[in-house]
Order: sequence, then C-alpha cells, then structure tokens
Amino acid sequence: MASLPNSKAITYDEWLRLPEVNDAIEEVVDGQVRIMPPAKFRHAKIVRRLCKGLDAQLDPKRYLALDTVFGLVIRKSPLTSRVPDLAVFDLRTVVEQDGYIHSAPQLVIEVLSPGNTRREMQEKLQDYAAIGVPEVWLVSPEACTVEVLRLENGRLRCVQISSQGIVTPQGFPAVSIDIATIWPD
Repeated sequence: MASLPNSKAITYDEWLRLPEVNDAIEEVVDGQVRIMPPAKFRHAKIVRRLCKGLDAQLDPKRYLALDTVFGLVIRKSPLTSRVPDLAVFDLRTVVEQDGYIHSAPQLVIEVLSPGNTRREMQEKLQDYAAIGVPEVWLVSPEACTVEVLRLENGRLRCVQISSQGIVTPQGFPAVSIDIATIWPD
C-alpha cells in the first residue's frame, strides 16, 4: 500500500473533486490517500463466491451485497473512507450522498491479502466499529479460515474462527455459507 506523496491531509470536498483511479483501490485514512493494487485473481474469486452465496439467499428487494469497489465514508473530518471487499446493506437504511455510502452495512467481509498488516486490519476494524457495523468476517485464504467478529460495547470482538462447517451472519439467520465453498479449486 502506498500513500500519495502529499503530507497535507485531503478534505472531503477536495476528495470529491479527485478523478477516479482506474486500476487501483483508493482508501483515505485520516485525510491521507492510500493507493492499493487491485485484488489478485484468487482473492477476487473468493470475494465473488461469497457474494454469490449471499445473493442467492438474501431478499434482493431488501438487501444489497456489494462486491465492487465503492467508497464507504467513515467520517468526513478527518476524512476516512474505506473500500471493503464485500458489504451487505439493508436498502431501507442506506444513506447515499455525493455518490458514496455514508451508513453502516449489516455485514462487512474482508479477504486478507499477504500484504495486510495487523495494524492496518486493526485500523479498519476500529473504523467499522465506529460507524456501527454489527458484524465483520475476516477471511484468510492462507489459513483457509473465517474469523467472525461482532460489535460488543463499541468494539468488534472475535466470536468464532472456523476452518470448516457453516457460518451464519447474526443479522441474517436464514443465510448460511459453507466454508468449503469459499476456496477456489
């Protein structure tokens, strides 16, 4: 991950005027733009399998699972915007402003990459907790595990780590994902 060579923190209004980056993922953390390379093929396949599994079980009139690059605004000042690998939104509570989402998804799924640091993931989890994301899954392709974290007293806490079996989002008890179906052949 690289930061743009500008030590000045970017404001929300300045960020809105930036051109879209075509071949990279851009997050902003405390006003600092961070550029990340696009996902590798295996990573993209895992995200797509998870999204398809969720889409097949969610009511499309009520929920939206996004596995495309989109901006999730955490706060406007100092500007922080994240790009989750996958997020499930309740369409009744989505707040869209200036083309970006300004409301908490019901579920965020992050597929870990070898380059992710523990500090980066802690920052992301703190940001998701700050906007009230009730559940986050950390999917590790290297360990073939799914770690389920749930919001408790303002913090995301691990409630389950599984390498096999079924995971069910707390907010969607009729939805189940068989961990074995996540991993590409």
